[in-house]
Amino acid sequence: MTEMSEKKKHIVWEELSPDDRMKYEIAEELGLLEKVKEEGWKSLSAKDTGRIGGLMTKRKREQKQA
Repeated sequence: MTEMSEKKKHIVWEELSPDDRMKYEIAEELGLLEKVKEEGWKSLSAKDTGRIGGLMTKRKREQKQA
């Protein structure tokens, strides 16, 4: 059980790339951020990963148009 607490990552926001920031923001909006922090990105289902990727693509497209 100590492995879980050691695995929990602290996110240094300033060190993240803009894409990674967006990915974490979307995960938080979908209610998945705690799971990602505790178990890592690999713990997400393909469906959840696809939703995050789709929303990232949509936002990038919107940013280009703005």
